[in-house]
Formats: sequence, structure tokens, C-alpha cells
Amino acid sequence: MSSIADTMAGRPRADGAAARDAAAAPAITLPAVGERELRLDLFRGLALWLIFLDHLPNNILAWFTIRNYGFSDATEIFIFISGYTAAFVYGRAMLQSGFVIAGARIMRRVWQIYVAHVFLFTIFLAQISYVATRFENPLYTEEMGIMDFLKQPDVTIVQALILRFRPVNMDVLPLYIVLMLFLPLILWLMKWRADVTLVLSAALYAATWYFDFYLSAYPNGVWAFNPFAWQLLFVFGAWCALGGARRMSAILSSNVTLGICIAYLAFAFFVTLTWHFPQLGFLMPKWIEKWMYPITKTDLDVLRFAHFLALAAITVRFLPKRWPPLRSVWLRPLIVCGQHSLEIFCLGVFLAFAGHIVFAEVAGGAAMHFVVSLAGILIMCGMAWVISWYKRSADKGAKKSPIGNADMAGGSL
Repeated sequence: MSSIADTMAGRPRADGAAARDAAAAPAITLPAVGERELRLDLFRGLALWLIFLDHLPNNILAWFTIRNYGFSDATEIFIFISGYTAAFVYGRAMLQSGFVIAGARIMRRVWQIYVAHVFLFTIFLAQISYVATRFENPLYTEEMGIMDFLKQPDVTIVQALILRFRPVNMDVLPLYIVLMLFLPLILWLMKWRADVTLVLSAALYAATWYFDFYLSAYPNGVWAFNPFAWQLLFVFGAWCALGGARRMSAILSSNVTLGICIAYLAFAFFVTLTWHFPQLGFLMPKWIEKWMYPITKTDLDVLRFAHFLALAAITVRFLPKRWPPLRSVWLRPLIVCGQHSLEIFCLGVFLAFAGHIVFAEVAGGAAMHFVVSLAGILIMCGMAWVISWYKRSADKGAKKSPIGNADMAGGSL
């Protein structure tokens, strides 16, 4: 038999005891508490900027976003990082405090996101209605998808509260709310077997395609982002945060993996070129087109998922955690926006519609596209800086208080 002294001295333990300890240990591991992962903040801030630019209609600067050069876009970045950070924050609570406490914290966060969505919906409706009346142009209400609200406001408000009715550009938060609702179950399963949880997520993704699972929208159609499919990216992000990325380090550092990723990104770039320049279509074999199309965003087409994985693998390989520019003043605006993603996303929706009005009513030339895009990004950065300054001030006040603030001390996304 082995004693406590044996263990402390580093002596080998009996095979039976080691096996029992391995079986009792949680299936997930978390890195030690430390400084914030700035790469996640950087790319989440980048995703917010790209989403804003893409939401500006016919925006010339949208040619600088990744959706024009491959199958995936900023949405994949946002959902993956959301899953990663959510698991990183609440996974520790699941291990230390148990399912009930962690679940309660997650539900509180879900409520915050839901309130933000309702607030965004209300202000966005008021913004669209005012603009349509001010410029005597009812096409704005139709273009932004609120005609049904004006016809049946009582019914539509109820449908909006249950997330079935959403104006244009308001599809990401409902998806995030649904995914976060199931985060306690996801983390509980990962505490049991992380790899099995990822396999179950992939099985649900495959079943969604085979059996056509979906959530209906009001007044017709389906959700723009099918939660049954997009959960795979969210769960994959959580799996990476809870030890999966570390276990894949050998694969990610392989030159074979690098070659495959570069080849796939080159293929995706060539395919997207045929979309923008139809005269190149003859270079695409018909059998590939028949197999590949349509590349649907609603159900997270596997080609989109693979494109994101290729981008992520190359990024992790060539951008280390302690990359010096992450501390530079030049990347600070992106990082600060990423640290306050919920507020900045909501602000970006308002700014995108305001930019749409400027394009339609003032000027729609290239110079105005540049001015509106730059102004929107600067406003987002300014708001993120104000929020960051306020939270730092609140944290200092909580430290000085004899009681303190448990929520601020715990930290949450």
C-alpha cells in the first residue's frame, strides 16, 4: 500500500490507486487563474468590426472582410470565441462549486443577454420607425423586416419576446441566448467526458442535416442561424477551452496540418473568386459545383466549418499567446472592443442602420462609405473605452469597500 508520504515524496503509486484516481478525476482541465487571453479579445473585437462593416449595405470597405475571400465570415469567429470564453469562465465554477451554482451564474448571464436583446429590439424598432416617418419612405420598414410589427404589433411583440421575430441584423443574440441556455448541460457532460460531449455535438449536427431539424421564425421561415447546427462550433470552442486545444497541440504544430490548411484556404479563395468574377466559372468542374453548392450559412455548412478551422489552425500556429504586439497601443482598440462584446455588438447594429440611412439619404459614394465605416468603428472604440474606464473605477471602489463586490471579483464576460 502507498501512503500520503509516498505521494508527497513523488514515489510511484500502486496501479489500482492510480487507476481509481484517474477515474475519479474530472474529464476537463482548466489553466491556472492568470492574466486575460488577449488573443481572444483581439479576434472577438475584430469580429465585431467585421460584422459592422458587413451590415452596412453595399459597403465598399466590406471587401476587406473575410467573407469575400473564403466560405466563413465573422460570425464563426464570434460564436467560437463565445463558446471558448463561456467555458473558460463558467467551467471553473462548475468544477469548484458544482452544477447548481455554475448553472445559476450562467442563467444570470443568459438573462443579461436576453435583456440586452429586448432593449436592442425596442430601440431598433423606434429608430427604423422614426427614420421611415422622417424621410417619408416606408421602404425602410420593409427592408429592415418590421412590416409585420406595424401590421400586428401585439402579436409581433410576443413573438419577439420568445425570439421568433427579429428585424434584419438581429439574429446573432438569439442564437447566443439559446446556446448559453444549454451551457450548464454542456459543461456537466464535459466534466464527465469532454471528448464524448464533442462527439455527441457532432452527432446532433449530422442529425440536423439528415432530419432537417430547425426552429421556425415569425411570420414565416426559419432562424437565420440554426442552433441545432451552430451548437457544434460553440461546443467545439468550449472543448478547446477545457483542454482540447492543448491535446491537439501536436496536430496543430504539424507541417502536414499547415499544408492542408493552406491548400484548403487557397481552394476556398479560388471558389469565391468565381462568385465575384463569373467569367472564371468555366474553371470550376461541374461535378464539384454539384457536390459543393449550396454552401448554406443557416445550417453551418461543413465547408464553412472547415474553412474556419483552417483559419484558426494557422492563427494559433503563427500568433503565440505572448505575441508582443498584443500589448501595443495599435491593437488596443480591437482588444478593448472584444472585452465588451455584448455592448459593442448592440451599438454596432444601431450604427449599421444609421450608416444605411446616410448612404440612402445623403451620399452613397466611395468617400462616404469610408467616412461612415471609419466613424462607426471610432464610435465603437470610444464606447468600449468608456465602459472599460467605468468598470476599472467600479473595481477600485469595490476593493476599497469593506464588503466588496463578489460579482466584480469573480469576473464575467
